[in-house]
Amino acid sequence: MDPLSHQPADGNGHGRPPVPPKTLRRVVAAAAMGNAIEWFDYGIYGYLAVHVGRAFFPSGDSLSQMLSTFGVLAVSFAVRPFGGMVFGPLGDRIGRQRVLVLTLSLMSLATFAIGVLPTYATAGAAAPLLLVLCRMVQGFSTGGEYGGAATFMAEYAPDRRRGFFGAFLEFGTLIGLTSGAALATFVSTAVDPATVDAWAWRVPFLVALPLGAIGLYLRMRLEDTPVFQEMSEREATSKVPRRETLKHWRMIGILMAFTLLLNVTDYALLTYMPTYLKSVLGIGDLASDLVPMTVMVAMMVVILPIGALTDRIGRKPVVLTSCVGSLVLSVPAVWLIGQGSTAATVAGVAVLGLLLVMLQASVASTLPALFPAHVRYSAFAIGYNCATSLFGGTAPLAITALIASTGDHLVPGYYMAAAALLALVPLIRMPETAGRSLRAEVPAGTEVSVRV
Repeated sequence: MDPLSHQPADGNGHGRPPVPPKTLRRVVAAAAMGNAIEWFDYGIYGYLAVHVGRAFFPSGDSLSQMLSTFGVLAVSFAVRPFGGMVFGPLGDRIGRQRVLVLTLSLMSLATFAIGVLPTYATAGAAAPLLLVLCRMVQGFSTGGEYGGAATFMAEYAPDRRRGFFGAFLEFGTLIGLTSGAALATFVSTAVDPATVDAWAWRVPFLVALPLGAIGLYLRMRLEDTPVFQEMSEREATSKVPRRETLKHWRMIGILMAFTLLLNVTDYALLTYMPTYLKSVLGIGDLASDLVPMTVMVAMMVVILPIGALTDRIGRKPVVLTSCVGSLVLSVPAVWLIGQGSTAATVAGVAVLGLLLVMLQASVASTLPALFPAHVRYSAFAIGYNCATSLFGGTAPLAITALIASTGDHLVPGYYMAAAALLALVPLIRMPETAGRSLRAEVPAGTEVSVRV
């Protein structure tokens, strides 16, 4: 049986007819496609970091080039909160679908543009400046992408199966990252290093344009979510969603704690790990690329069952298991990775992958349900991107700098364990959201838009 075709009798829990299975499949594809494109970009950037560094930063020192390359990545994350502050409230006022079309367009064009930029050898100092500009546009648009896609998916999904359907969003993450990593690895191994440095590094970035066109086609064919349509019919959309969001600061704090743990582990493992294996541990290029990719494929196999598990036992048990596991096991896992044998490296990365996939399977179903519908996009986008900017995108840069200054190869483990420690108490206080209705219920005192 097609898993997307089975829905409970109460449909989406909004007092409307159940969402047709065909529509639900299109929603899953459209929401996950944007996330896949976002992470395709991070995958190719992370896996080709060495070559991007040589193209845009003239220093002959590989460490300086790597720091510069990940520094540009960190700059793109610095602008994500601004994207969240613009696109989140816009999504609560004019609709989720319209904003998601815009963010996907900008995101794809920015990634494509990197593939056609002049290098330092031809444009001098203008080249890294243009690279920074492209990464800033990409980061700004991404600031509205994930919160919107998670909200879109959650508001379409049946309440009793939101964990299962929400897991498809991060399934898209893994597909995008694995595809980007596989393409970058193919480019790096199919031709000699000089050819990669000369032009072949550009090819994966150019692929973002046709991928974006496919995602845009999928999103433009969809109506807005049943929840937003209900709010619009009741004339209950917020006039000032950014201000209304501040009333939910406690839930935003919990969201930021979840995001801190998720993104530190995510970026340390999925974006930075290939560079760590190559440049810090001295493992060969092919093995450094294949080990994380193998673990990502395994994560794809288990993420949907774990998402379904959260519908049965709740989100909190899964999230807290991951948090405590990260606190206790991150350092031993990184120690295993550095032992030199392939089996130990795979085992260490697999432990981190399992801890991460439990969070990934829970995030898109847990976090949107923390907020009422009229500020859901705003609160998610602003809180998520502030945490991601502070802790996620800076993780590769911070870990690289700490290893360089201390010489301690266990720094990634310490970094992930510290994130788990900071997140533990807020996650213990997080309310259980499994099965909670996402129907548009507007609290008293809310300033709503009224059509005249």
